Amino acid sequence: MGTENFSVIERIGDWVNQLLADSPEHFLVKVKIKPTNNIKVYVDGDKGITIEQCVHLNRKLYKLIEESAMYADGDFSLEVSSPGVDEPLQLQRQYHKNVGRFIEIVFTNDDVKEGKLIAVAEADILLEHTEGKGKKAITQQLVIPFTEIKKATIQIKF
Repeated sequence: MGTENFSVIERIGDWVNQLLADSPEHFLVKVKIKPTNNIKVYVDGDKGITIEQCVHLNRKLYKLIEESAMYADGDFSLEVSSPGVDEPLQLQRQYHKNVGRFIEIVFTNDDVKEGKLIAVAEADILLEHTEGKGKKAITQQLVIPFTEIKKATIQIKF
């Protein structure tokens, strides 16, 4: 079952990439399939993605899945959306889109730092981090290699 599911995820991912080929600013983030044959496809764009674009992609992808007969009697459901704010960043490309926003980094050693994402490079990110309060506050810029990031999540500040 495990490998069969993996190839289905790969196949759906390939279809999504084909459907997105004519809009290079959009990209596939992740495909998840729940045991109930609920397929969740997360797509994003360098400048975001609209609900209309997700609906359009959903219709085309649904048709491809249906025509492939990979699910007997059409026993599947499909959701296409952008990853929610609570979804951790998966791809380097998502970091670029979020420069200037506050993020929480969970390191591979489980330390946690929060700060403003200043820049993204090939192998690392630059985070502006403040420790302490008031006059004792120290703001520093930290270079954090992607290899040390276990999880990064956008933090909404009001």
